[in-house]
Amino acid sequence: MASPFHILPDGVAISSAPTPLPGGHPRPEWLKVRFFSGENYQDLKRILRGLDLHTVCESARCPNQGECWEHRTATFMILGNICTRACGFCAVPSGRPQGPPDEEEPERVAEAVWRMGLRYAVVTSVNRDDQPDGGATIFARTVAAIRRSVPGCKVEVLIPDLRGDWDALRVVVEARPDVLNHNLETVPRLYRQVRAGAVYERSLELLRRAGGLAPDMPVKTGMMLGLGETREEVLGAMADIRGHGATILTLGQYLQPTREHLPVARFVHPEEFAEYKHEGEEMGFRHVEAGPLVRSSYHAFEQEQSARS
Repeated sequence: MASPFHILPDGVAISSAPTPLPGGHPRPEWLKVRFFSGENYQDLKRILRGLDLHTVCESARCPNQGECWEHRTATFMILGNICTRACGFCAVPSGRPQGPPDEEEPERVAEAVWRMGLRYAVVTSVNRDDQPDGGATIFARTVAAIRRSVPGCKVEVLIPDLRGDWDALRVVVEARPDVLNHNLETVPRLYRQVRAGAVYERSLELLRRAGGLAPDMPVKTGMMLGLGETREEVLGAMADIRGHGATILTLGQYLQPTREHLPVARFVHPEEFAEYKHEGEEMGFRHVEAGPLVRSSYHAFEQEQSARS
């Protein structure tokens, strides 16, 4: 049987056939993904395994994992790998975390950043609604540990909503991340089925308060498209986001990770993503990253640079 991949000299494998969705429908041509398995990819895998660290790249089955790892970029996922919520779109395992957060995890993340030679690190987490501060203290300690270990390395945090605990948000912001990201994920009409336990207005308020606590810090958010939202709903959410002070926006195609997750309602064409990018720039966003394979941490370094220019 012929291999479904064509191996290039640099270790990159390109799918030679359309990739089927869990429902059996092929993805359109513009959603083909390049699979990487070169030396950098394998080195990062060894580092992460050796330090017992998780990445959202793996846990959320990100389509860009191979590309990012081959370019020595990874998004660290702290506070364990069990999420206390069960969102309809997310492949991260959900349930009851076994025990409190690992107090030594921030130092291990910092060591990984040093060993990987990163100049820009992205740190996210599962939801930890079992913790009084939602994990904010561990976020702050991770930022501080990276700064000690790799002076000059910029740090972006992608945080949960912290259940609207604004004191916890202050703990994270006072650690001085270079970018604070919190994803809205979808339009308000779809919140109940897409984001279990989340509130659209609460997430908007988090963006507003983060910007108020640190006016010079870029505030970022992102949404997935293709879950059944209308163009008017997308533009309305974008206007809400901009009105609450966010300056970086990411828009990408939702991809159903398993049959148990929400189905894809439609595939958004790249030209439509380009239109949303234009509309976002007209609204005043400093940077809009929009495309079928865009995820919140994709090209994060360039996004931060653009937002500050």
